[in-house]
Amino acid sequence: MTCAASAVLFGAATPAAKLVLDRVPPITLAGFLYLGAAIAAAPVAVSQPIRCPPRRDIAKVGAAVVFGGALGPALLLVGLRTTPASTASLLLNLELVATAVLARLVFGEHIGRRAVVGLGMLAGAGVLLAGLGGGVGSGTILIVGACACWGLDNNLTATATGVSPAQITLAKGVVAGSANLGIGVVAEHPTLTVGSIGWALLIGGLGYGASIMLWVSSARRLGAARSQGVFATAPFVGVVLGWVVIDDPVLGSQVVALGVMALGVVLVVLSSHEHLHRHPAERHAHRHRHDDRHHDHEHDLPVRGWHTHSHEHPELVHAHLHAPDEFHRHTHQ
Repeated sequence: MTCAASAVLFGAATPAAKLVLDRVPPITLAGFLYLGAAIAAAPVAVSQPIRCPPRRDIAKVGAAVVFGGALGPALLLVGLRTTPASTASLLLNLELVATAVLARLVFGEHIGRRAVVGLGMLAGAGVLLAGLGGGVGSGTILIVGACACWGLDNNLTATATGVSPAQITLAKGVVAGSANLGIGVVAEHPTLTVGSIGWALLIGGLGYGASIMLWVSSARRLGAARSQGVFATAPFVGVVLGWVVIDDPVLGSQVVALGVMALGVVLVVLSSHEHLHRHPAERHAHRHRHDDRHHDHEHDLPVRGWHTHSHEHPELVHAHLHAPDEFHRHTHQ
């Protein structure tokens, strides 16, 4: 559910941003969107305990700020200025491809054959439909570049488990949002109104702030590739809104592709595998519950549901159906 909600919010952000681009230039808008994300994340982030994360997580978050918070939205919005909202929404499906490829080749996630078929269906339908929007132009190339940036960002934030989703979103919003806003003000000389700023912050708060926090939470439980499979529905939320709100033409081939995409999502979500695997002993702190086969430690007072504290895992070797979530990032032969 959290990943699906994230997809709806993010999908709606593209056509909404297209409408605001008439009043706010792209780099300036990218800054406001992520400042809005920071405002949405701040109440949650400041209420969470602040711990010194491992050095590797600090490096991952820093790279996520640059690629996901600064470059990704700037490339998308510059490309969106010359690309129909429905076409741009469909092109965003290529973020799925970038995420899955990087998850497998760089971060070692296992992607089963069923998931590969589903990912192929999703990506193929997205590429086909995007081609119907008028071919490959500079706007298309920029949006594909944004997808590559967000694919890297997705994997980095999904594996940086020492930092909470809200804290990552706050860092992206404050650092990347401020940087893009400063660049936009200097380079684009925007003429801004209170209304346009308000809409930009609202779109950023919902479409990027709330959406990012929900996605990272889901990715840590399901794995980046599988969560991105569910998130692949986001472009089609944008397509429908482009049809309804911006009056983009409805093509029969687009409607048919929606069914292909739905089947692809189902294949990705249902993908799992079973084999004997080893969990090394470790001590760490993260959000968990005691019915997931990995957290059976005792508390002085009984605890039910999700909670966070420092706890120790003894070495464990067992077999069960699992996906490449935060507890199963082992390599495969």
